[in-house]
Amino acid sequence: MSNVENVCPQVLRGVARELRRLAANPPAGIKLVLRDDDLTDVVAHIEGPADTPYAGGVFRVRLVLGREFPTAPPRAYFLTKLFHPNVAPDTGEVCVNTLKRDWRAELGLGHALLAIRCLLIAPNADSALNADAAALLRDRYDDYFARARLAGASRAPPADAEAPPSAKRERRAPHPKDKRRILKRL
Repeated sequence: MSNVENVCPQVLRGVARELRRLAANPPAGIKLVLRDDDLTDVVAHIEGPADTPYAGGVFRVRLVLGREFPTAPPRAYFLTKLFHPNVAPDTGEVCVNTLKRDWRAELGLGHALLAIRCLLIAPNADSALNADAAALLRDRYDDYFARARLAGASRAPPADAEAPPSAKRERRAPHPKDKRRILKRL
């Protein structure tokens, strides 16, 4: 559901300018997927930082701009499933101070995306949305690392892919019996 009609036109123009700037000169490890139909629903691909359980992966993140943006922060969600203390396991909602109490209107979307990428490097077990991940991070880091790596095994598409994973259906090869049935019908 689009939120464009609820956002002030001046804010939309500013968002469009910032998105064009970010697309032309993206922050390290982040690629924007531009959509002309809804500027209030921003999708980006974030590369998993080196030396983290997320290294080698590309994670889809969604920023949703509300009516009060930029005075209120965007809401952030991971569209790619991952095991992380600051990401809700069911909704993918992200909890990071930059997008909560530390938000300032002048920070912008680029800063929000960088804060999310930094969260992959330095998770915060004290403001957890996933209690299991927080407990493992605090008590048994090696187990946390292994589980986070395993959970991220089904990663998002490469950063240059434009379509969401749900849009690309994998075709399975027909079973040999199915091939015979098809040939019989012909």
